[in-house]
Amino acid sequence: MGVEETVAALRAGLPVILPTDTVYGLCADAYREAPVRRLCRLKRRADDMPLALLASDLEVILDAVPELRGRAAVLARALLPGPFTLVLPNPGRRFRWLSGADPESIGIRVPELPDESRAVLERVGAVAATSANLHGGRDPARPGDVPEEIWSAVGALVDAGELPGTPSTVVDLREPQPRVLREGAVPAADALAAIARVASE
Repeated sequence: MGVEETVAALRAGLPVILPTDTVYGLCADAYREAPVRRLCRLKRRADDMPLALLASDLEVILDAVPELRGRAAVLARALLPGPFTLVLPNPGRRFRWLSGADPESIGIRVPELPDESRAVLERVGAVAATSANLHGGRDPARPGDVPEEIWSAVGALVDAGELPGTPSTVVDLREPQPRVLREGAVPAADALAAIARVASE
């Protein structure tokens, strides 16, 4: 579907599927709790599991979570945009419906996006995002990899053909010593080396 249909679906509270720089993502309006809960039910994902706050530009996230300005923003700028999910402190407990069991943390994602996905996000701001699979299932590299149960329930799907298919690398930046929680599109050693370079400047 096109940009207008996808934007309309998100604004109506429906989940949509957007291609990123890694896999197809299942996304919902991040600014309201009800669409996010609908997304979790569709994915069969427990409410106490976190979702990422995804945007086309880091500034959108910093405007939504101003407490990230400072050290967190400096480190984020070193890695984003790119195939990373960064777990950061969230002392203001913003977007608590994304944070799972830890409301004082938040995961953020700013991918290198296909043009149509970027156009959608430039219209709606940030979205809640997770892989467009059932919980524990294979990460979808193609629209055909998305389970029928999800495909049939979303308000729109943007097709960008085949994607790399390896999910983002998840880096925990809540403590002075960064940790890689999930190695994905970027090797753990490369991610930590990039952070170390910024921290030493």
